[in-house]
Amino acid sequence: DVYDGTDTLNCKAFLENSADLGIKTGDWLKVKGSLQFQPYDQELALMIQGLAFIEPPAPLVDEAQKKRVELHLHTKMSGLDGTIDTEDAVKIAASLGHEAVAITDHGVVQAFPQAYRAGEKYGVKIIYGLEGYLIESPATKDQAFHIILLAENKVGLKNLYKLVSYSHLRHFYRTPRLPRELIEKYRRGLIIGSACEAGEVYQAVLRNDPRALEIAEFYDYLEIQPLANNEFLLGTEHVKTKEDLARINKQIVKIGEHLNKPVVATCDVHFLRPEDSFIRTILLAGQGFADAEHQAPLYYRTTTEMLAEFAYLGEKKAEEVVIKNPRAIAEKIEKLTPVPQGLHPPKLADADQKLKEMTFAAAAEIYGDPLPELVEKRLQRELAAIIGNGFASLYIISHKLVKKSLDHGYLVGSRGSVGSSLVATMCAITEVNPLPPHYICPQCFWHEFFTAGEVGAGVDLPERNCPECETPLQRLGFDIPFEVFMGFHGDKVPDIDLNFSGEYQGEIHDYTEELFGREQVYRAGTIGTLATKTAYGFVMKYLEQVQETKRRAEVNRLVSRLTGVRRTTGQHPGGMVVVPAEMDIYDFTPIQYPANDDKSGIVTTHFEYHALDDSLVKLDILGHDDPTMLRNLQDLTGVSVQEIPLDEPETMAIFSGLASLGVTEEEIGTPVGTLGIPEFGTPFVRQMLVDTRPKTFSDLVRISGLSHGTNVWTNNAQELVKDEIADLSSVIATRDDIMSYLMLRGLEATDAFRIMEQVRRGRGLTEDDEKLMRKFNVPQWYLESCQKISYMFPKAHAVAYVMMAYRIAYFKVHHPLAFYAALFSLKTADFDAHLVSLGEGAIKREMEEIKAKGSEATAKDRSTYTQLEIVTEAMARGIKFWPVNLYKSAAVSFKIHENGLLPPLASLQGVGVNAAAGILEARKSGEFISIEDLRLKSGVTKAVIEVLRLHGALEGLPETNQLTLF
Repeated sequence: DVYDGTDTLNCKAFLENSADLGIKTGDWLKVKGSLQFQPYDQELALMIQGLAFIEPPAPLVDEAQKKRVELHLHTKMSGLDGTIDTEDAVKIAASLGHEAVAITDHGVVQAFPQAYRAGEKYGVKIIYGLEGYLIESPATKDQAFHIILLAENKVGLKNLYKLVSYSHLRHFYRTPRLPRELIEKYRRGLIIGSACEAGEVYQAVLRNDPRALEIAEFYDYLEIQPLANNEFLLGTEHVKTKEDLARINKQIVKIGEHLNKPVVATCDVHFLRPEDSFIRTILLAGQGFADAEHQAPLYYRTTTEMLAEFAYLGEKKAEEVVIKNPRAIAEKIEKLTPVPQGLHPPKLADADQKLKEMTFAAAAEIYGDPLPELVEKRLQRELAAIIGNGFASLYIISHKLVKKSLDHGYLVGSRGSVGSSLVATMCAITEVNPLPPHYICPQCFWHEFFTAGEVGAGVDLPERNCPECETPLQRLGFDIPFEVFMGFHGDKVPDIDLNFSGEYQGEIHDYTEELFGREQVYRAGTIGTLATKTAYGFVMKYLEQVQETKRRAEVNRLVSRLTGVRRTTGQHPGGMVVVPAEMDIYDFTPIQYPANDDKSGIVTTHFEYHALDDSLVKLDILGHDDPTMLRNLQDLTGVSVQEIPLDEPETMAIFSGLASLGVTEEEIGTPVGTLGIPEFGTPFVRQMLVDTRPKTFSDLVRISGLSHGTNVWTNNAQELVKDEIADLSSVIATRDDIMSYLMLRGLEATDAFRIMEQVRRGRGLTEDDEKLMRKFNVPQWYLESCQKISYMFPKAHAVAYVMMAYRIAYFKVHHPLAFYAALFSLKTADFDAHLVSLGEGAIKREMEEIKAKGSEATAKDRSTYTQLEIVTEAMARGIKFWPVNLYKSAAVSFKIHENGLLPPLASLQGVGVNAAAGILEARKSGEFISIEDLRLKSGVTKAVIEVLRLHGALEGLPETNQLTLF
C-alpha cells in the first residue's frame, strides 16, 4: 500500500521472491504502472511496471536559533482522545531540535516507560507530567478543572505517582479526580500549571471572575494556547470575536506579570501535524461527539509557528512565553527515570544460605554424597549465578508457593524455561530434571550419564537394574542447558512462571500476600488498547456517517493509525509484582483498580506489567485446567499422579494409533487417540502425530516444541520429515536443541548460545554463522531450517506440558470413566446434555452442521464440535450418557453412574451455574411436590423450567401444589 499524503493505493507486483524488493514501511518510492480493476476487492489497484526508491521530502525544520519546549502533549494513552505514538512525539521533538518535551496525558501516566526509552534513543529530555482533573472537595461531584502537574525531581515523581493512585482509588468519578487539598499535601517536587481553557484560571478570566488573581496564586506557572485552539468558544456568552480570545490570553499574561509567575505558550498537542487531525475526528466521532468534524488545530508547532501565533503580544513578550519561560521550566526539571533501573528483588532473611542448603540436601537424597561431578559442577555454576545476581529469594518464594499447593494435593506445572534450572528441580519448583539423560540407583547411588546425545530423555532409556546392588534404576534427565533460563552469563532475570490449579489459584495469591505483606504485593496491570478490529469499526462507522467511500488500502492506513489508543485497563491473569520491603510501590508505579472497578477488590499496577519487568520481580501464578483435572482424576481413582510411569506402553500407543482405546478411525473420525489430551488434541497436532508416529517420550516433547513454534514445523520440519531428509529426532524442535546440537558438533558454547538466541527470535543466521557451522559439518538442511524459523518454544516448557498430558492420557487408557467425567466437568458450559441424550444420529447431524459453516463457525461452535468428537469417542468405548436427573445430577460436575456418566444440571443449555446451584440447595429439603414448588424453592426462571421440561427432567411432577379431589 502506497500513501501520497492524500490517499492510499494498493500496488501489486508478481515476483518469485518479494523479499528481493527490500521495501519496508516508511520507504519513499516512485511507482509506475497501470490501474486495473480487482474483482475480489471490487476496486482499482496499480499493477507495478517499475519502481524506484527516492529521497523523502525535506523534513519539517524549526529554523529558530533558540527553540521552544512543548509542555503540554497527549499520547495514545490519553484514553480515546490522543492519537500520537509516544515515540513519534519524542522523535518530532528531536528532529526539530527541541531539547525537551513534556508528556501530559489525561489523568494517567502510562506513556512514561515508553517515553523514557524514546528519550534515551533520540537524546531528548522527557518531562514527566499529567493533565489532571482538579476538584475543590472530594465530597462534591462538581465539574472538574484541568490542571498540569510536572515532576521536577524524584520526590515530585513519587508524589505524582501517589496523586495518580489516589485519584484512581479514592476519587474516581467518571475521571480520576484530584481534590485541591490532596494536591497541596503532595505538591513538593511538582511544578503546577494552569492548563488549557478547561483550567480554572482561563475559566475565571473568561467569566470575568473577580477572584481570578486569587485563583492564579495556586499555580507555579500559567498557560496560554493559540487562539485557534479555542475558536469553539466563538458565539458563546463571553466570546463573540477572535479579539475576545486574544483579550483573555493577554489578561492571563497580565496576571502572570502581577503575580510574578511565568506564562508559557503550549500547543495542547493531540496529533502531530495538521493533516493528522482527520485521525482524531474519526476517534471522537466513534464516541458520538457531534462536533468531531470541527477539529481544533491541536498539533505540534515549530518555534516559528508559535511565535506567529502570539505575535499580537508583541515580539518581546511572544519570545518570552514561547521560548524563554518554557525553556526555563524545562531546565529547572531534573532528568528522571520513571521506573528505577536494575532489579529490586525482595530479600528474605538468609535466602542465600537456605537455597544452598535446600539444593544440596535434595541433591544428596537423589544422587548421594558426595555428588557425581557433573551434578556438583552444574549446581555450583547455577548457584553462583542465582546468588551472585540476587535471585536466591525468588527461588525460595517459588519453592514456598509450590510446596503450599502440593501440600493441598494440587500438582503445579512449570512454564517457560524454569525447568532448565537444576536448582529449581532440587527446590521442587519444577518436576523437569535438566541434566543429561542418566541412570541413578536410589539405593547405592550408582550412576551413568549419557552426554553425547545418544538418547533424548532419561525416561527413554531401557529399564535396567543396578549393576552394583540389583535395585531397579531410576531413569532421569531431559538434557536442557541452564543458559536458556538465565542467559550465558547467568545475569538474565529468571522468569518463574507456574501453572496452579484454577481451583487453588486464589489461595496461592492470598498466600503470596501473606508472605510479603499486602502493601508489597500487587496484581500486574494491563492496558487495553483499540485492536485492529475495533479500530476498523471506528473508521467504517465514520465513513458511513459522512457518506464517504475509501479504498481498502486507505481504510487500512487509517485503522493502523488508530490501533494502540488506550481504551481501558485490566489485570494479567496470574501476574503479581513484589516490592522489596525497604521500598514502596510508588517508587515504581502508581496503582489503580482494573478498569477503574472499585468493586473488583483487586489493585493493579498502573504501568503495564512489562514496563516493570527489569525492576520488580513478577510472579506468574496462573490458573490452569491440567492440575485441576489431575487432582480430580486422582480423587476419582485413588491413583497417585506422581507414581504414573512416563513410558507406559499402552499410554504411549494412543499418540500414534487407537489400539489402546479399542476403537476404530471409522468410529471416531481420527486415526490417533489423543482427543481431549491437552496439547495433543487439536486437529493440527493430531496431524503432526499421524505424520511422525512418535514412539518415545522425547518424541512427544519434540512434537510439543514443533507445534508451539512459528515456522518450525509448517514449511520447515514437516517437509524434512516427509522428504526423509531428517527424522523427528533430528529436526530442530525447541530452542535448546540448537545450542545442544551445535555444542555436540564442536562449536564453542558462546557461539552455540549466540546462534540459538538469534534463531529463536527469528533473526536467522549471518554469513559468518553459516561459515562457522559448515566448518563443523553442520548439514545444509539444518542451516536452511534455521533461516526459516520465526519463534521457538523452550524445551523445559514442552517437557512440563508433556508430563501433564501423558499422565492425563494414562487415565484415558486405564480409567476411561474417570477421564471423561473429569474432562467434561471442566467444560460443562460447552456440553449440550440434551443433544447428547438424543443419541449418535443427532450428534452426527450437529457436527455436520457446524462443519458446513466453515470459517463462519463461532468459537462456541468450535468448542461444541470438539466436545461432540469426544462424546462420540466415549460412546464408541461403550460409555453411556444418562439423561440429566433432577435429584441425582450434580450442579456442574459429571458423576460416574452405572457404567456411564450422569451429566450435571448446568450441562443443559439454558440452565446455567446459578440456577443449578439453586436447585441443588432447594432439593436438600426433600423432593419437590410440583413444578411450582421447584420454582418457588429454587428461584429458577420459567425459561429454566422449560429447558428441564423439554429434557424430561420434570417427568411425573404436577404443575401446581393444588390437589384435585375429583
